[in-house]
Amino acid sequence: MLVSRELNAGYWALRIAFGIGPLLAGLDKFTNILVNWEKYLSPAIQRMVPISAATFMHIVGGIEIVVGLAILFGASRIFGYIAMLWLWAIAVNLISTGTYYDIAVRDILLGIGAYALARVTEARHSVIYVEHREERRPAA
Repeated sequence: MLVSRELNAGYWALRIAFGIGPLLAGLDKFTNILVNWEKYLSPAIQRMVPISAATFMHIVGGIEIVVGLAILFGASRIFGYIAMLWLWAIAVNLISTGTYYDIAVRDILLGIGAYALARVTEARHSVIYVEHREERRPAA
């Protein structure tokens, strides 16, 4: 097998983290057990959307659940990039509140981690693809 154990271990660690993290955060948008998520919504965003902050957070939670499940079920190449963009959008929202800069920095860094997941997935798939093609090549 051409995929190294180290690459495989990194891939699975990132896939599990970026699968379970958004899934749990998304579910919590409906229960507010961890935190009242509405407090993180920028007043500027609240003015722009024609729905309540609670409804907006439920939509956000639904999207996070989909992203987490997609990553857990193996779509980490595409959804790694989606998670990256999503986390950076959250960081922009947090910065626009004028507070929560520490959480915004964390989300920027998590976005870089989601980017790493997408890239590691691409590397892993390219090695597996080459390995699969070599197995199917007729013997000379």
